[in-house]
Amino acid sequence: MTTVLVVDDQQLQRYGFRVLLDSIPETDVVGEAANGTEAVRKAAELRPDVVLMDVRMPGMDGIEATRRITEAGGRSRVLVLTTFDLDEYVHAALRAGASGFLLKDARPEELLAGIRAVAGGDAVIAPALTRRLLDEYARHVPTRRGDPGEDPRLASLTEREREILVAIGKGWTNGEIATRFVVTESTVKTHVGRVLAKIGARDRIQAVIFAYDMGLARPGAD
Repeated sequence: MTTVLVVDDQQLQRYGFRVLLDSIPETDVVGEAANGTEAVRKAAELRPDVVLMDVRMPGMDGIEATRRITEAGGRSRVLVLTTFDLDEYVHAALRAGASGFLLKDARPEELLAGIRAVAGGDAVIAPALTRRLLDEYARHVPTRRGDPGEDPRLASLTEREREILVAIGKGWTNGEIATRFVVTESTVKTHVGRVLAKIGARDRIQAVIFAYDMGLARPGAD
């Protein structure tokens, strides 16, 4: 059973999510919140597996709420919902510690799959989709200035681990990485795990953001 806290300032939106999630035996909506302040309080109180987080809300927005929830170090992982063509805060939300994001017009099965992925400790966005989605909003992210070699997290990576990080940043799947480097997928998984640990990334999405921030990947690069 995956417990979920639904956060949205629109009551009808919260009701819709609750009806959907309560219709699935494997999910249980343990609470609702109408703003970021309430979300932070209820996340600490209810300790849900997943917080389904809206971004734009009065008072404390979803980004700040996400940052406070993840910094608290609890079990809850945050899945941000956004209107992609209007919302310019996706990058900030991921940097704040969100485990991924979905569009508000996602199909019910996509939302449920996203919740399962986040609850299982994975990123919501499949690696094959990461590049396509990030390319859309990365144009609004300032290009990093300075030498990425100055970052101690990058210095801790082996040459192969750095190559793996670049590949992750390009949105390659484990299978694509394995083919490119002529290794097994299990070997790739091991490398990915080490990369995430060394750069302090919670999941693959955070690693992509890190690669973008370090200038190792850029929109449209192959």
